[in-house]
Amino acid sequence: MKRLPSIKTVSHFPKKIKLIENTWIFLKDGTRLAARIWLPEDAESHPVPAILEYLPYRKDDGTAFRDRILHEYFAGHGYASIRVDMRGSGDSDGLLLDEYLPQEQLDALEVIDWISHQSWCSGAVGMMGISWGGFNSLQVAARRPPALKAIITVCSTDDRYTDDCHYMGGCVLGSDMPNWASIMLAYNGLPPDPQVVGERWREMWFDRLENTSPYLETWLSHQLRDDYWKQGSVDEDYSSIQCAVYAVGGWVDPYTNSIPRLLSHLKVPRKGLIGPWAHSYPHIAIPQPSIGFLQECLRWWDFWLKGIDTKIMEEPMLRVWMPEAVSPQPQELSWSGRWVAEKNWPPQNTRKVVYYLNGPILSEEVHDEQTLTIKGVQSCGSTEGVWCPYGTQFGMPIDQRIDDGLSLTFTSQPLKEPMEILGFPIVSLKVAVDQPNALLAVRLCDVAPDGSSRLISWGLLNLTHRESHIEPKLLQPGEVYQVQLQLNVVAHRLSVGHRWRIAISPTYWQHAWPSPVAVNLTLFGGKDSYLRLPQRLTNILDDNLSEFEEPEGAPPLESEIIRPEHAERDIQYEVVTGKLTMTDYIDEGRLRILNNDLEYDSFIKNVYSIINDDPLSAKARCERKIEISRGDWITCVKTYSLMTSDMEYFHLTNTLDAYENNTRVFTRSWTKKIPRFMV
Repeated sequence: MKRLPSIKTVSHFPKKIKLIENTWIFLKDGTRLAARIWLPEDAESHPVPAILEYLPYRKDDGTAFRDRILHEYFAGHGYASIRVDMRGSGDSDGLLLDEYLPQEQLDALEVIDWISHQSWCSGAVGMMGISWGGFNSLQVAARRPPALKAIITVCSTDDRYTDDCHYMGGCVLGSDMPNWASIMLAYNGLPPDPQVVGERWREMWFDRLENTSPYLETWLSHQLRDDYWKQGSVDEDYSSIQCAVYAVGGWVDPYTNSIPRLLSHLKVPRKGLIGPWAHSYPHIAIPQPSIGFLQECLRWWDFWLKGIDTKIMEEPMLRVWMPEAVSPQPQELSWSGRWVAEKNWPPQNTRKVVYYLNGPILSEEVHDEQTLTIKGVQSCGSTEGVWCPYGTQFGMPIDQRIDDGLSLTFTSQPLKEPMEILGFPIVSLKVAVDQPNALLAVRLCDVAPDGSSRLISWGLLNLTHRESHIEPKLLQPGEVYQVQLQLNVVAHRLSVGHRWRIAISPTYWQHAWPSPVAVNLTLFGGKDSYLRLPQRLTNILDDNLSEFEEPEGAPPLESEIIRPEHAERDIQYEVVTGKLTMTDYIDEGRLRILNNDLEYDSFIKNVYSIINDDPLSAKARCERKIEISRGDWITCVKTYSLMTSDMEYFHLTNTLDAYENNTRVFTRSWTKKIPRFMV
């Protein structure tokens, strides 16, 4: 639970609001889901459209602060706004056995049908959410419930394998897969609220504790893009989505790649918005500028759910923040730049600029082929930051010069004219390696006149996946391969005097789980190794964009801060052993919600370590503690997760402990080894 940045508070709305703190939605199998509903007071006599947010993150405490600001705001403007705890989460019955299961989607269909038939609903429903809620908005839209007319999907993906926290380019995301699995293990072990579910709370709690299992075991058992990942990936059939889609994200968020893909492939009315933001709704996000996102949502909902011509569909298809270079910092509260727009996607006003890798130089001219070789250093990657920053005191990439020095780098001459890019940078490389398993990490950086190197975009490729994520092929040591790697979508303005830099390495700890044997990578420069940038040309749309309104929302929940939030990252390098250790401390604080007297306390510790000459020394250790209490009712869940590997297997250890009134009442441990399959 995060305290939210201050925004303009709106206390008086066009409609008076009625709050239903909890109601039950009964599913066909007897399961009941807990819902909180904000309504206009006169909705029974004057039915209104409904907006659904459907999450596993606990409406009574986990998302209570942001829910109030968002849902009460919508209700005050004439909507029924509904926040539902998914099966197995919060106060709802059942078990949450994994992410994005078909059962989750089928439950949502019943929820939407239930909403559409309530006396206060006009029959039209919209669905929205960020992250998990953005995912399932797309997934549910693909199932075409008749009442669902439009969605807003924020920080989500159309491809669960290539663009989520599990794998990237066929590489295991060591930074986030074990971390997120540890967090969900803790969430799944939390009890419902006795004030809501009554005396059943303890029975429900132990049902969850006894039947949950670590998601990490499942995720690592599917190392290829098989049917497990295809389920819930709407890119398998974009045509299945038949309602209007508004896709939103931020440049600091890792889920932005899906937005241009959705705009390209969907055939329904659609819009895109990409700001400078981290993983948060744009009215409460950093880096600034945040925007009046709830007003933007209302324009969307009014058009699609009420039939009011807000002119939103006459505006450009995509609007993005074009950032300028600033000195790299672990946290950025604001990011200079300007809003630009594209009428369609792919855009028409771009050209492909090609830079060839010639020795240490990036140039638009082709030179004779030069051969460069580097042995992967396992500690390369320590400056990259967190895979999914949330705006904490750390998380953004810092100065890249340390990792640049551990990579093959190619740098352009200083620019004499500014250059803007928008889209997916492509890197094509002619390479050879000395091992059957190897990976590529490629970074695109902005090098300032003072020498500082700012990360602009990056990508990973498991070289055994060079042709397919479904049918990988081992490498032949010494054989030369032509491979292509698409970096993350990006917008950036390179200033006069700044230089482009490409940095290439066969290691990228903590993000890419290392290859089982240290790799020597040989790169052949010249015409077959190049960077292709999507240069954005002058667009007259930029000069006629209306300003976003200032961020606003409903009054926040009243609360008492007992312990403030704090986060830090400690990076240590032991010179004698060559051991790199990165430790993240994320204290989410302790606070009390005054309206229900709940206290919520959360702490995360993640430790990632590796020894420079030993890829099999890689360890990811994740710990999570969540305490929820009210008076003399005190519950606490602690999880511990450890991931290591040897030549043939991943080794996983997970522990879940639960406490009631400071006494441990449940403990369980899981150990599992999972074969490595070309990773």
